[in-house]
Amino acid sequence: MGFEEGYEQFKIGVALRQARESAGLTQEELALRLKTKKTAISRIENHAEDIKLSTLKRVAKALGKRLQIQIA
Repeated sequence: MGFEEGYEQFKIGVALRQARESAGLTQEELALRLKTKKTAISRIENHAEDIKLSTLKRVAKALGKRLQIQIA
C-alpha cells in the first residue's frame, strides 16, 4: 500500500472518530447502536481499509448524520 492510499484510509478513520466524538458517543455507545462490539468500532476508526460503503452509511445513520462522498 502506498503512502497516499494509507493516508486516505487514515483520514476516513479520523473523520469517523471525530463524528462519533462530536455526537457525544463513546465507542461502546456507538457499538450498541450498531449492534456490534466496541472492538469493531475501534477497528473501523483505526484501520479503515476495505470499509464497505454500507458500513459507512450505517455508522453515519447511527451518529444522526448522512454520508456524503466527494470525488476530487
